[in-house]
Amino acid sequence: MGGVTSSMAAKFAFFPPNPPSYKLVKDEVTGLYTLSPFPHRENVEVLKLQTRRGTGIVGVYVRYPMATSTLLYSHGNAADLGQMYDLFIELSIHLRVNLFGYDYSGYGQSSGKPSEQNTYSDIEAAYKCLEESYGTKQEDIILYGQSVGSGPTLDLAARLPHLRAVVLHSPILSGLRVMYPVKRTYWFDIYKNIDKIPLVNCPVLVIHGTADDVVDCSHGKQLWELCKEKYEPLWLKGGNHCDLELYPEYIRHLKKFISYVEKSPSQRHSSRKSIDQFEQSRKSTDIFEVSRKSTDRREKPRQSTDRADKLKNPSINPEKLEKLRMSFEQMERSRRSVDCHEKSRKSIDHQVERARKSVDRLDRMRTG
Repeated sequence: MGGVTSSMAAKFAFFPPNPPSYKLVKDEVTGLYTLSPFPHRENVEVLKLQTRRGTGIVGVYVRYPMATSTLLYSHGNAADLGQMYDLFIELSIHLRVNLFGYDYSGYGQSSGKPSEQNTYSDIEAAYKCLEESYGTKQEDIILYGQSVGSGPTLDLAARLPHLRAVVLHSPILSGLRVMYPVKRTYWFDIYKNIDKIPLVNCPVLVIHGTADDVVDCSHGKQLWELCKEKYEPLWLKGGNHCDLELYPEYIRHLKKFISYVEKSPSQRHSSRKSIDQFEQSRKSTDIFEVSRKSTDRREKPRQSTDRADKLKNPSINPEKLEKLRMSFEQMERSRRSVDCHEKSRKSIDHQVERARKSVDRLDRMRTG
């Protein structure tokens, strides 16, 4: 039973495009590789790497000028480098990072067959290349795992204590849990991410679509709960398994995360403390708001109360509510400013009046 289930999990995990979406072309003069049909780019290098399990995998290194972070990207189960190429270029530009992407054994123009153990040796070869060929330090690397790519990503992250960060994009709890809602880990399961995520020491960002019909969003939420160092997750409302990059919030949230992890640990701590204080302040304000509403209910209904009730109608667009709230806050600040000005004016008038009375007394003394 175990072998059959493991085989089923493996079939879910690996679905390389057939035929591959690109060809690997070697220049006989320079010995350099290019991906056909993509034009040569000065900041892109194509490499062929040997893994410890004897397979040859294809990798792509996208260089960004003055980048301080490098993204090591492990793609999903039904893609190869040709399909990911344009996204890699865009991510490097928008996030201002170097990016290394690779094909698993048996994917694209990589040799061998796809398997769980091969993907572990594949990502190790990519990581080793970054260290030895590009001088990249562990502290500057962000591991990015999409779908089945969350498996090799977390396996490596659990063994590297000084990584800069980890991004999990539509991740899986384990291969078996995608098919069956099992409550425990079995020996024949593959990609046991649920057991490895607590061993990761760096900040972790989880991104998942709420309408994912391949890997349920509960996988991402449970992994996030098990993180040691959680970062604000991104649950994309209506997002499916393969379309999250199309949402504007996706790149916006990634930029915010990269900016956060590129700060020093002390700066990150200060930033986190400020966020926590803001959250506590917000909760305190919410309690006051509940109290105020309770007082309002004891008062005689007024027209303004009717308007507030209309605003509570869930059919109203939340964006409109936010704009109204900001408008009310601006009006309130303006009113306070006017009140303050009025108090200041009255204070000046009072001082002038006192001075005038003092002069009158002096005049009376002189005439007397």
